[in-house]
Amino acid sequence: MRIRLTGLNKRYGKVHALKNASLTVEPGQIVSVLGPNGAGKTTLLRCLAGIVGATSGDIFFDEERFTRGNMSLRRRITFLPDFPIAFPHNTVLRHVGMVLRLYEADQPSVETRVMELLRGFDLMPLIDTPMAQLSRGQAYKAALAALIATDSEVLLLDEPFASGMDPNGITFLKREAREAARRGHTVIYSTQILDIAEKLSDRVCVIDRGEIRHYAPLAELPGVVAGHANGGVLEGLFQQLRESAQ
Repeated sequence: MRIRLTGLNKRYGKVHALKNASLTVEPGQIVSVLGPNGAGKTTLLRCLAGIVGATSGDIFFDEERFTRGNMSLRRRITFLPDFPIAFPHNTVLRHVGMVLRLYEADQPSVETRVMELLRGFDLMPLIDTPMAQLSRGQAYKAALAALIATDSEVLLLDEPFASGMDPNGITFLKREAREAARRGHTVIYSTQILDIAEKLSDRVCVIDRGEIRHYAPLAELPGVVAGHANGGVLEGLFQQLRESAQ
């Protein structure tokens, strides 16, 4: 699914969380959204998911204008916040089943895929455990497995690598993200872990104070390493942003 933002603005009272954000994401890409705390990363993801409406500007999916009430489009998009929301008394398996029904993806053929995901996230011993009894990382993996099982065309993840997942869960997520992109799906995630962003992303979206400052493949970011040869590419870019704000 092709995603296009044109002049997107979002205000929360006097706070201008997004300022004239415009970009295009082609199908089959993994995009990392980076920026300082409070830069507007979560707001961007929430607007894309239809959780909140933009103050002005437009979002298009496959050139169809997106509105929060367009449920046919919203079922093609999945969003996972940094703290998953789940009915606490639902077991892991019931939670996955509920999500699949909501997205109308609960065909019998999905059972094999669900088991594959639960095994990949080391959740098989916990399938009958209530969500409230899981650790934060386990709960995140259960919510993630449910969303991936829907096979939605767009997967939006808010800080998945700061979710408390163990190293195996992180490795499995990266593998699933790359496989989804290979099949033409789109993965957009926010992160503060620059090393993961450098290795996993096809394109990088850097937001600072509500504005998209850079949106490009890593190799095309302008003047990133100038004067910052001792650090990583993105580390140098963030140092430049910090210096320019002082």
